Amino acid sequence: MPSPLSAARSPRLSKPDWLASPKVLRTEVLAGLVVALALIPEAISFSIIAGVDPSIGLFASFTMAVVISVVGGRKAMISAATGAVALVIAPMNREHGLGYLIATVILAGVFQIVLGALGVARLMRFVPRSVMTGFVNALAIMIFMAQLPNMRDVPWPVYPLIAAGLALLVLSPKLTRVVPAPLISIVILTVITVAAGIAVPTVGDKGTLPSSLPVPGLPDVPFTTSTLTTIAPYALAMALVGLMESLMTAKLVDDITDTRSNKTRESIGQGIANIVTGFFGGMGGCAMIGQTMINVKVSGARTRLSTFLAGTFLMILCIVFGPVVSDIPMAALVAVMVMVSVGTFDWHSIAPRTLKRMPLGETTVMVLTVIVVVATDNLAIGVVVGSITAMIIFARRVAHLASVTGVLDPDGNQVVYSVTGELFFASANDLITQFDYRNDPADVIIDLSATHIWDASSVAALDAIEQKYAERGKKVTITGLNEPSKAMHRRLSGQPT
Repeated sequence: MPSPLSAARSPRLSKPDWLASPKVLRTEVLAGLVVALALIPEAISFSIIAGVDPSIGLFASFTMAVVISVVGGRKAMISAATGAVALVIAPMNREHGLGYLIATVILAGVFQIVLGALGVARLMRFVPRSVMTGFVNALAIMIFMAQLPNMRDVPWPVYPLIAAGLALLVLSPKLTRVVPAPLISIVILTVITVAAGIAVPTVGDKGTLPSSLPVPGLPDVPFTTSTLTTIAPYALAMALVGLMESLMTAKLVDDITDTRSNKTRESIGQGIANIVTGFFGGMGGCAMIGQTMINVKVSGARTRLSTFLAGTFLMILCIVFGPVVSDIPMAALVAVMVMVSVGTFDWHSIAPRTLKRMPLGETTVMVLTVIVVVATDNLAIGVVVGSITAMIIFARRVAHLASVTGVLDPDGNQVVYSVTGELFFASANDLITQFDYRNDPADVIIDLSATHIWDASSVAALDAIEQKYAERGKKVTITGLNEPSKAMHRRLSGQPT
């Protein structure tokens, strides 16, 4: 029988998930390599959006991935430099310079830690399924649209290369699953273009890759109150956008893998990763949805190792194999991302049978979320608008569920009103109009055993009903309240129940 001491030590001595079998280890390593290859042009593109040198975005992707693999709450999720964060902080760099941008990233990380500790992750439970579906579909559309610039005004060989890449991505898994299909496609297309001397846009055309590791340091800004007030609004915006995208991505990975993640830990982890990234001169970031889909859905990764290796391989590829990586045709990466887009879209949600069966309000919320995200190029705004719309539709729907039925005693001395449905601000207003104040007898009983009081508006409505009867010299007795409703009514009305 093991001793208590050995039992206590056993969790710390247990093997990591990726050491469970050679197959799992191979999957994680190859997944990390594929993601690293896909990260390079993305990070460079986001650097351009933010108005900084490509190395700033690449350093951010490296530090974000490595740090979040340790402190994050969602295994196998990829965090790196993202377009959403780049859009938020671009004005700071444009108006005040790189030092202020770095300081903004660090402060955003602090805000994320505070928000995570305050339990902001719990707000995810209020995101309806229809909004989540819209989020996923909008994400797929945005991933596809992001590839369009790489397919416009390019040499004609780009198109057959993309087609060949898509064919390899579809056929490779049927031949072997030992090596991820994206890696096979990237390697084969690179060999073909280099060997045949085909002149097409490459990763190297996006920008110069760094030749050394980032060095830690403090942002070059005056440490004054003026600096803090300048960067704080941008830092808060970055923190909120980053957390929104990260938590939504974590929820999506939860659904794909049928596992749960620690959203609070993920929120705090995002903050830590951004602080570290800022001190290493990176532009900050958050969960990267497209690369996460490559890692989890396409490559089959499930552990923290793939996330760690994605960042590690990114720097190795840039520093050690920079010339080789620079020759990778963009067509190969476009093909990978197009397949990710197709695989990410929830085709079932737009099937005629689904649309016919789904309530109109649910479909409206899903479509609105997609439209807002695509129009604003901001996933966070779409999720907020979709969630608010869903809440309004829900409130309107349940507001009509509260009904009142009155039964008069045979002797005509008492009337009993039975209230059914939920009482809250939307339904409480209609409640007042459903009583016959003028003609009811002197003794009125309101039975609330089939309802629940949710807010102060409901209590105020009940008080108004009592007041209207009292003005006519009639007595109201409220019965049937459950304990939570009784406590709220007692506290807010100031009357015993």
